[in-house]
Amino acid sequence: MIKQLSALVDWVLRFSASLSGIGVHLIRVAILVIFVWIGGLKVFNYEAEGIVPFVANSPFMSFFYSKEAPEYKDYKLKEGEFDVKKHEWHEDNNTYVFSKGLGAAIVTFGVLAFLGIWWPKVGFVGSGLVFIMTLGTLSFLVTTPECWVPDLGSGEHGFPLLSGAGRLVIKDTCILAGAVVTLADCAKRILKKN
Repeated sequence: MIKQLSALVDWVLRFSASLSGIGVHLIRVAILVIFVWIGGLKVFNYEAEGIVPFVANSPFMSFFYSKEAPEYKDYKLKEGEFDVKKHEWHEDNNTYVFSKGLGAAIVTFGVLAFLGIWWPKVGFVGSGLVFIMTLGTLSFLVTTPECWVPDLGSGEHGFPLLSGAGRLVIKDTCILAGAVVTLADCAKRILKKN
């Protein structure tokens, strides 16, 4: 019985070890799905309006908007809500134009990273761009007040209590790790070819 169990464990370990190549490609597929889906959503007004707190508070991105933070707080919309005055503010702020450009960039980065399955040089560039963009996204944890539970009287607020926005951002640590794995895989393949 112990020999059989040992043989089974050995088989499971060998089989699992054989999945590393497939795993790297699955990370590429995951990056593609996430980046194409999220990037594609950036053409919709609700998504453009939803990223305003992140962009407006970012020292790296706020210049894309014409209005200063925290003015946006008076013009927040719930997902699916329409208010003419608030919509006009977002148009004046460049909210929608910026979001469409960002969406196009996100989709492009995801596609380039995915193409690393066949073309490691293309995948290397794409994975590098995904890595850089994800670092930018993770910087929102420091720059965006909405990432932390606000002090509304419960006594539970601030670091380390992530709000919904903070929980959305922290998940990008997995994308960052995935970008490192695909970047390294492309670099190995490029070096091997040279």
